[in-house]
Amino acid sequence: MLKHGFRRKGFDLIAAVFLLGAAALPGMAAVKKERLDLIQIFTHMNASSKHLKTLSADLAYTKVTVLVDDRSTDSGKLYFRNSKPPDVLIDFKEPAAKVILFRKDKAEMYQPLINQITEYNLSKHSALIQQFLLLGFGTDSNEMEKVYAVKYLREEQLGGDTTAVLELTPRNTDIAAQLSKVELWISEESWLPVQQKFYEAGGDYSIARYNSIQVNRNLPSSTFQIHAAKGARRVKM
Repeated sequence: MLKHGFRRKGFDLIAAVFLLGAAALPGMAAVKKERLDLIQIFTHMNASSKHLKTLSADLAYTKVTVLVDDRSTDSGKLYFRNSKPPDVLIDFKEPAAKVILFRKDKAEMYQPLINQITEYNLSKHSALIQQFLLLGFGTDSNEMEKVYAVKYLREEQLGGDTTAVLELTPRNTDIAAQLSKVELWISEESWLPVQQKFYEAGGDYSIARYNSIQVNRNLPSSTFQIHAAKGARRVKM
């Protein structure tokens, strides 16, 4: 079980990793209009994940606190590189600028307003992080099903896309203590995630919405670095 201090701040950091959904490449033919099943969906996800190298997308991440009916949205860009483990950088622009970088067993969050980089050592939670990464781009369905019970819920129109909606329920008790389930909206044209919904155990939830997705662009190494202003203070948590 995670300690309480990591649980609150850690959920938002880990959620940034879970912002990544099971993915494929654009241009793959969609399954024809006979009713989809989970095997068909996994077949397309697995075939395309083998070719995924990089990804960038516009991202809107909305956090909803149910008890007080509060909703806040951060918007920016997400960049992904399929290394082992993957490199992920999220560059939020609004309403407040901040950059979150995941690399190996460390997370860094840069807040330009106070010119501070906060560093989180995730090595003690590496097993938990790896299970969240199973939701990531290029995920193999066999590995996903070891950790999550996966169910195909329905076909749904979302922002002009026909999507297959999947429900993932954690098998691991540490994950389930924070995250009761995840819903993924997978485009049936590109087989990329266009939306994810994360349900916390306490009832609150978060929604990640993706647009303008670009796959296998040349992303230089500098994309996955924090470019802080001179004199930035570094704090280790």
